[in-house]
Amino acid sequence: MNRMYDNVTNELLDEKIWFLIGEGIIKIFLVLLLSRIIITIGKTLLNKFFKARLRSPLRVTERREATLIKLLENIITYVINFIALMMILEIFGLHVMPLLAGAGVIGLAIGFGAQSLVKDIITGFFVIFEDQFSVGDYIKINTYEGEVIEIGLRTTKIKSNAGELHFIPNGSIIQVTNYSILNSKAVVDVTIANDGSIERAERVLIELLNSMEGKYDALVKAPEFLGIETINPDDVVLRVTAETKPMQNVEFSRILRKEISAALDLIGVKSTYSGSES
Repeated sequence: MNRMYDNVTNELLDEKIWFLIGEGIIKIFLVLLLSRIIITIGKTLLNKFFKARLRSPLRVTERREATLIKLLENIITYVINFIALMMILEIFGLHVMPLLAGAGVIGLAIGFGAQSLVKDIITGFFVIFEDQFSVGDYIKINTYEGEVIEIGLRTTKIKSNAGELHFIPNGSIIQVTNYSILNSKAVVDVTIANDGSIERAERVLIELLNSMEGKYDALVKAPEFLGIETINPDDVVLRVTAETKPMQNVEFSRILRKEISAALDLIGVKSTYSGSES
C-alpha cells in the first residue's frame, strides 16, 4: 500500500508529466483558437464572394443566395470542427487513421441507427436543389407555419408569427406550402343595403379601383370589381379582388376595405365587409 502511494506521489511530482499536460493543454487551446479563426475567415470570404456576385449578370435570386450562404456556412463549421476534433484526438495519443479505418466496420453496426440522419441530409440537399423554399420565404411544413430562418444540413428552422422557433428535421418534410413565390390574391366582399343604390355603388367602386393602379407598391395590377356575389331580401354582397405581390394580400385587404368604405360613405351608402386572402 505504501509502495502504491509512493508511486502515485512520484508520478504527480514528476515535472515531465506536468510539462506534457501543460503542453497538451496549450496545443488543444491553439487548435480550438485556430479553428475559430479559420471558420470566421471562411465565412467572411464566403459572404464577400456572394456580394461580388451581386454585380454579376449570372447571379441567382437573392432568396436562393441567402439559403446557399447559410448552408455553406454550416458545412464550413462542420468540416473545420471535425478536423479540429481529429487533431485533439492525436494530441491525446489516439491515432486517427486506424480510428477512421475502423469507422467503416463500426459504421455497419450503427448504420441502421444513422438512417434518419442520412435521410435528413439527403432531403435537405433536394430541398435546396429543387428550390422548394429558401431563407426568408413564408412556408407551411406539415403543421408548422412561419418564415424560414435557416436551412441546415440536418434541420430547417422556421419562426412563427408568434415568435416561436421550430426546428424541423429535413427527413420529416413530407408536404411544403410556399406562400412567397407566386402572387397572392385579396378577396373583399362588400355588403350594402338592397335599397336601389346598387348601380351607384358599382360605379363608385369601379372608378375607385381603376384609380388605385400604381398607387400602392403591393398591387400587381388594378383591383377588379367582379359584381354581385349574393342577393338577399335586405342586402346585396358585392365582390372585389386584387392581385398583390407575395404575402401582401392581408395588409392590402385592410387598405382596400378602408378605401371602399370612404368612397361609399361619400355617396351615403353604408357598408359592411367580409373576405378572404389567398
